[in-house]
Amino acid sequence: MALKRILSGMRPTGKLHLGNLHGALGNWVELQNSGNYDCFYFVADWHAFTSEYSSTEGIKDYSIGMVIDWLSVGLDPQKSTLFVQSAIKEHAELFLLLSMITPLAWLERNPTYKEMKAELINKDLSTFGFLGYPVLQAADIIMYKALGVPVGVDQLPHVELTREIARRFNFLYKEIFPIPEPLLTSVPKLLGVDGRKMSKSYDNSIYISDRGKVLQEKVSSMFTDPQRMRKSDPGNPEICNVFTFHGLYSPEAKVREIAADCRKAGIGCTDCKKMLASRIAETMAPIHERMDYYLNHMAEINGIIEEGNRKATVIARRTMDEVRAAVKI
Repeated sequence: MALKRILSGMRPTGKLHLGNLHGALGNWVELQNSGNYDCFYFVADWHAFTSEYSSTEGIKDYSIGMVIDWLSVGLDPQKSTLFVQSAIKEHAELFLLLSMITPLAWLERNPTYKEMKAELINKDLSTFGFLGYPVLQAADIIMYKALGVPVGVDQLPHVELTREIARRFNFLYKEIFPIPEPLLTSVPKLLGVDGRKMSKSYDNSIYISDRGKVLQEKVSSMFTDPQRMRKSDPGNPEICNVFTFHGLYSPEAKVREIAADCRKAGIGCTDCKKMLASRIAETMAPIHERMDYYLNHMAEINGIIEEGNRKATVIARRTMDEVRAAVKI
């Protein structure tokens, strides 16, 4: 029986952080290792231009760094196809054709479009590329006839728009594209060290590559229970970001112990943070070891990307032959 093909991507706009690891990458690895899926994961470098068009100098380096992070956390090029969007020019051609049939109103009501414009107020996002990025996203997905798209609940509108665009193409021309389904994933809400959403834009992230003194300093600066002013004050672990991280990095018995000690002021925030920094370092050690290996074997990284691009190109060219025949050009 053929494996169900799934596709997802990430924008190379900065280093990946622990929110990316627990929100997407960890799930990608699980899907890959389940043996149930034909996984395609891509570096969405053209998508990076939607918000970073005036400062593109870092995109290429971030793209390489992203692939190294992917491999370090467990993506396997023998099990997953890893490729770079801009290397597959067919994405641009399909995007152009889909943009001709996508109603403007569909794009203007996209909730993420409104949210990002409000969040990134220091950038001019009043561009066609930013408004139309869901059409490029649709092209990315249906190019490979993906049946599933792993997403968090906040990204469901993106997948729904892709489904609508695929249906419209099939109705207008020919039944070429399967209608992809969202693969809903449980995304833990990880806040940054300042208590806001962990984001490269806020400079509040703990990066996958952080280790040693850098990691310790970031953990030590994390916001805790705002009501707990002194060590002798009982705390509320449910509203403490440090405790949320313990839930991901500490053994279950230890998490229960920390919660009980916090509530009766048996442990101070400084000691709690030191334990957390130690647990993160211990958990990330194998990832950092693999990261060091790949950083010293760049030819291997380039080879993995080239092979992934080759595999993706074969499928993309086949799809575009069908599309051109369907639209009669």
